[in-house]
Amino acid sequence: MDQTGDTPFELGGRTLASRLILGTGKYSSFPLMRDCHAASGCDMVTVAVRRVDLEARETLLDYIPRDRYTLLPNTADCFTAKDAVRTARLAREAGLSEWIKLEVIGDRRTLFPDNEELLLATRELVADGFVVLPYTNDDVVMAKKLEDSGAAAVMPLGAPIGSGLGIQNRNNIALIREAVRVPVIVDAGVGQASDVAVAMELGADGVLLNTAVAAAKDPVRMARAMRLACEAGRLSWLAGRMPRRRYATASSPPADAPLL
Repeated sequence: MDQTGDTPFELGGRTLASRLILGTGKYSSFPLMRDCHAASGCDMVTVAVRRVDLEARETLLDYIPRDRYTLLPNTADCFTAKDAVRTARLAREAGLSEWIKLEVIGDRRTLFPDNEELLLATRELVADGFVVLPYTNDDVVMAKKLEDSGAAAVMPLGAPIGSGLGIQNRNNIALIREAVRVPVIVDAGVGQASDVAVAMELGADGVLLNTAVAAAKDPVRMARAMRLACEAGRLSWLAGRMPRRRYATASSPPADAPLL
């Protein structure tokens, strides 16, 4: 345990110091992306495999030190299990990682996942030796099925990708945390630092975000805010919130009043 009394963040057999994971898209420049990663304190960075030209003279990978960050390729823009599995294998063959953030999208407008295809792809990639982190709906039943299929974590959405709407169904996130033994990482929908704090206070083991930082007026400052919110939310969850009550109770009750 660390000085806060927290246990290490164990994910797929690795220990990460930060519970915040950042993406790499939508930044105005690669140097800005690099600075945001540093300000966030993250240890893991996700990269869309199908959007990286590995033959280009300079790519975003040149701004992600491999000795500092764990690379998490993702299968963004895949709409079938077949495409997602092929993309994951290409990432591994290119030397990126045997880890994969698995996305199988079912609807272009909402970017909600196709859970049937997601489950098929998870089973196939786990059998092929991948460490699979699937992006899924905030669905308790599907989370349990993904865990049973060998997923190293489940990544329920907080809201549609890139929407910035925040955590739309807090109860479902809390129910998923109760239902599975693997880490729960809230993925998608974060718009501001308070959304990260809420996710962590619900018991999430981590948060993955991108647009909230990349699209902020001051991305580096927002990255730091996300770092602090993640730490504060985790501390709040560890501390345990006070009971909710229907009526007021004085902060300084009479000395002879019983404690409730």
